[in-house]
Amino acid sequence: MAENGTLECITEHERILQEIESTDTACVGPTLRSIYDDQPNAHKRFMEKLDARIRNHDREIEKMCNFHHQGFVDAITELLKVRADAEKLMVTAQTEEVIRCRIQQRNMATTVEKLQLCIPVLEMYSKLKEQLESKRYYAALKTMEQLEKVYIPRVSQYRFCQIMAENLPRLREEIKEISIMGHYTKPVYSLNGRTHTHNGLMIDDDTGDEEDADEEVLTAQDLVDFSPVYRCLHIYTVLGDRETFENYYRKQRKKQARLVLQPQANMGLVTRAFTDELWNMALSKIIAVLRTHSSYCDDPDLVLELKNLIVIFADTLQGYGFPVNRLFDLLFEVRDQYNETLLKKWALVFREIFELDNYSPIPVETEEEYKVVVSRFPFHDAEIEKQQDFPKKLPMSQSVPQIYTQVKEFIYASLKFSESLHRSSTEIDDMLRKSTNLLLTRTLSSCLQNLIKKPHIGLTELVQIIINTTHLEQACRYLEEFITNITNVCPETVHTTRLYGLSTFKDARHAAEGEIYTKLNQKIDEFIQLADYEWGMAESDGRASGYLMDLINFLRSTFQVFTHLPGKVAQTACMSACKHLSTSLMQMLLDTELKQISMGAIQQFNLDVIQCELFASSEPVPGFQGDTLQLAFIDLRQSDTVTQDTQLLDLFMVWDWSTYLADYGQPTSKYLRVNPATALALLEKMKDTSKKNNIFSQFRKNDRDKQKLIETVVKQLRSLVNGMSS
Repeated sequence: MAENGTLECITEHERILQEIESTDTACVGPTLRSIYDDQPNAHKRFMEKLDARIRNHDREIEKMCNFHHQGFVDAITELLKVRADAEKLMVTAQTEEVIRCRIQQRNMATTVEKLQLCIPVLEMYSKLKEQLESKRYYAALKTMEQLEKVYIPRVSQYRFCQIMAENLPRLREEIKEISIMGHYTKPVYSLNGRTHTHNGLMIDDDTGDEEDADEEVLTAQDLVDFSPVYRCLHIYTVLGDRETFENYYRKQRKKQARLVLQPQANMGLVTRAFTDELWNMALSKIIAVLRTHSSYCDDPDLVLELKNLIVIFADTLQGYGFPVNRLFDLLFEVRDQYNETLLKKWALVFREIFELDNYSPIPVETEEEYKVVVSRFPFHDAEIEKQQDFPKKLPMSQSVPQIYTQVKEFIYASLKFSESLHRSSTEIDDMLRKSTNLLLTRTLSSCLQNLIKKPHIGLTELVQIIINTTHLEQACRYLEEFITNITNVCPETVHTTRLYGLSTFKDARHAAEGEIYTKLNQKIDEFIQLADYEWGMAESDGRASGYLMDLINFLRSTFQVFTHLPGKVAQTACMSACKHLSTSLMQMLLDTELKQISMGAIQQFNLDVIQCELFASSEPVPGFQGDTLQLAFIDLRQSDTVTQDTQLLDLFMVWDWSTYLADYGQPTSKYLRVNPATALALLEKMKDTSKKNNIFSQFRKNDRDKQKLIETVVKQLRSLVNGMSS
């Protein structure tokens, strides 16, 4: 029984193992559970059976592997070889795909690029068609030009572009025919919006009442629209055939002029008398309009253009037999306006030249530079020409040749107006001289006077201005020769107008001289304001004041600059400065605000006056005779070396009152030029000082007597003053 049970168990285990081997893994659970449901040791025996079965299978697998091992190795080796070949095939296939894609991409980019070049050409050609359809021919020509020069050359290899290029010349010819045969050559005469053409002229169709027409005054610009003509002119200019259009247009206008200006003999509606009446009425209107509008014009080029148009108009109408004398009379009025505009223009030129001038002699480094200056200005100086060495300095500044050149330019500009006026050479010469005289006496003279009065113009600049005007004055005769050469009029003609440049430059020079005197005096006043006398000092410093020495040094350096001036001008300036200095010192001494003055201050003041006398005797400007310059200080100090007359300071320094009072009023008086009122004013200031400072300290024992003497002299001087006033 036990053996039967064991066999059954083994048989069951075999069944289970077979079932496990042949059944899906998901269904093994119930099979395994049946193992535990059997006998108690069934599980252990099943595990033993399972291990035996596994070992059996392992032996079978090992046998099979041993049998197929070499074939497996060979298969693996072949598989590795196949894999390498497969990788090569795969790379080759991918490369061919990439190349194909790159070719496609390049073709697409090329196509886009060519399309981008072609699209603007097509757009421009489409624009050209639209412009032609809308009759915008000038714009169409510009579009054609762009097509030919810019767009078509970029894609000229394509057939459609070649067709476009072949059509463009044909389109140009069509535009030319349309423009010259159509309405573009007919100026439109419009009134109240309704016009029509008659023999190439647009004539008004409005037949409104005459009252409305009288109320609305229309100008030529309102009646005539020349824009079609301008458009056609532009078209032919672009086509390079402007001359053809000009000839055609002038021919058509001549036909219109003959139609309008000549009466129709076969009709009898317009007679010559009626035409002359219309002409006189139109001429009055024309002259009035031209006179009004020309008066507002401030551009000489526009005035000159107006003159040329008037001359052409007058000559044309005169050719048809119409009287035009009034037009030429109007030209004389326009000429005056032209001269005025020229004068205004050259005033600006002169002012700019003066502002840019450095007011110093012109330096010339080489002979070529010297020739350039002489070619622009007629300069002749024997001493400078004798000098062979360079550099040199010409006495005038750079504004002189510039002014001279601009005057000649003004003469040329004035001459332009005289052209085509049918005037004789003598009349033209007279007109040029009169206009040049206006330039010199009014414009240039005014600019010079304003220049001289400018605050920044100093003494050095004024000296240079005097030198410049001298050379310009000398150059006036060359300007007269210049006018004579361009008009071919003999200068000996009886009625030849002379240039007034001499008086102009003389007046400017006199003004500059007066300004020099004024500025010198102002500079002296500035130094005088620096004076700081200690009027109560006991005794002088023994040397002249610092401000006065600075003033004398300034005058010396200034008068050295005057060496280039005419001698009389330099002498007058020097004498004027010395007199002004003497007067200023006297005023300082007698100033009413100065209440007290000591003898020490008088001594210091005397030292300063001595320096002034030394300066005058040193002949700062050559040409003075004897002691002429020293006479400027005669009211302050002794100056006449012949008669030994002493004056105010000598009287106080010597304290010679007895002589002064005894000889007063006599021609041989030693103090003839001392005024009693002046002496009294100064003595009273010393009188007040003596009470406090005791100016006669060296005579202390006689202080009381001296004070009484001063009081006595004061009384006597007062009596003299009162006697003079009565």
